[in-house]
Amino acid sequence: MIKSRRPVRPSMAAAALAAAALLACGLAGCGQGGKSAGTTGQRAQPGGPGSGRQAQHAAGRFSQPVIVSNPMFPLVVGTQFVYTGRLVDGEGTKSHSVVFTVTDLTKQVDHVRTVVALDQDFRQGELQEQELAFFAQDDAGNVWNFGEYPEEYDNGKFTGAPSTWIRGTAGAYGGIHMLAHPKAGAQYREGLVPAIEFDDVSRVARTGQTTCEQARCYQRVLVIDETSPNDPTSGHQIKYYAPHTGLVRVGARGGDTQEFLTLGAVRHLDEAAMAKARAEALAMDRRAYHVSEVYRVTPTARAG
Repeated sequence: MIKSRRPVRPSMAAAALAAAALLACGLAGCGQGGKSAGTTGQRAQPGGPGSGRQAQHAAGRFSQPVIVSNPMFPLVVGTQFVYTGRLVDGEGTKSHSVVFTVTDLTKQVDHVRTVVALDQDFRQGELQEQELAFFAQDDAGNVWNFGEYPEEYDNGKFTGAPSTWIRGTAGAYGGIHMLAHPKAGAQYREGLVPAIEFDDVSRVARTGQTTCEQARCYQRVLVIDETSPNDPTSGHQIKYYAPHTGLVRVGARGGDTQEFLTLGAVRHLDEAAMAKARAEALAMDRRAYHVSEVYRVTPTARAG
């Protein structure tokens, strides 16, 4: 998936050490990490990531959370991004494509209304994973991750969703997906979910870059370097974001599995295509209540 790196299963000791290193800087990360998410017009809920010693970071407010207008990660209803490329691992190189759709659904997660995105991952033309991802933008312009429901498939058959997480449930922390004002060197956490040993840390590697893909060049590109402290063997995922478009390229450095993708098309869905995407997302939402215990704390998705 291009939205976030999949959780790994390192030793608990390694996970604890990695978490402790960033907790010293606060859950929002070191440098320009921003502030931790709170509830709409409120501080973070007691017992959540913003409580206790991190309470000073819990100033994030969400007055209009489903209006995601951050220029580096805009989420406009009915927009569909199609990425194509390859996946390289110990078995060789495989064709890889991802379809990311901004649906017209919203979902209440941890007291905040979020945008529901449908992220579908195909390898060798076959569906390997599809995910519901939940985003919200705070009043400062930061875009936050609020959870993921990633279904896994094998030979076209659904096998489960063991990596599901929901912000504020079972100790899951949903971090920043995109800073409001990214500056080179800023480091922040995208998510920390102890229950599935998921930890994702991002650093702004460069700003103001140019990247050319498929006969088109993007200016003022932001380059983000993502790593998983719990799994050093996973290497680095490098993401390129262009203003008013969003993610345009994915690269890799190191690691035993590398993903390379480029933005091939941006579609604006008509009514029929939007209805199909909505139906797929709602079917997943219904199924999730039978599959994942942590998902059951959320109300059902609804047309927004």
